[in-house]
Amino acid sequence: MPQLEQFVTSVDSVVSRMRALDEALPERDGIAVFNRVYLAVTEAVDRGIDTGRFADAQAAITLDVRFAERYLRAVGTVAAERRPPACWRPLFQYRRHPGVRPLQFALAGINAHIGHDLALAVVDTCRTLDCEPVDVEDEFDRVGDLLVSLEERIREDLMPGPDLLQIADPLTHLLGAWSLERARDATWTAARALWALRGLPDVAEEFTERLDTAVGFAGRMLLTPLPD
Repeated sequence: MPQLEQFVTSVDSVVSRMRALDEALPERDGIAVFNRVYLAVTEAVDRGIDTGRFADAQAAITLDVRFAERYLRAVGTVAAERRPPACWRPLFQYRRHPGVRPLQFALAGINAHIGHDLALAVVDTCRTLDCEPVDVEDEFDRVGDLLVSLEERIREDLMPGPDLLQIADPLTHLLGAWSLERARDATWTAARALWALRGLPDVAEEFTERLDTAVGFAGRMLLTPLPD
């Protein structure tokens, strides 16, 4: 029970840090756009835990916290003028670009966080709880379901209206090449692979670096500036 209480406090802590970022960043900033999305997800997970949506509350809390910590660490790294993981670099680089639309910022952040951070967060969770990935698969799936439903709402809310078809046409084409469902499936496979490689640290490190680079490349494509 003490361990569970520790993570309940941590959920409150990460939510507070995201809210502080929301208040501090300019509304149009690309990190601010993603942060609002992720704050909504984290609050939804927190409500799900409180209402018993997750069968294993401790696993859900641990995964939620470990997941959020990786995003917040990337923000802190940039604030300290150091290089973040490759998956996050495009979003930080283009966060103020006038030719990038809010929907692109939101999905590029989701791409970085799901494609790279979530796989590592699953491994972090298994180490914390001394369990196997299969033991947290239900929690992984439920968090993923929340993200999919939120992504649909994001696309509806942030997609340009019919009066901006000149923008919407290339934007639709660009974003249609990326799928959260496919990214989530690939992340689960990556998490299992990393767990299987935990006894081979050199190979695991190389695998993680390649994953980071690949996700960063996809993020750069999602952030392609579009004409006004």
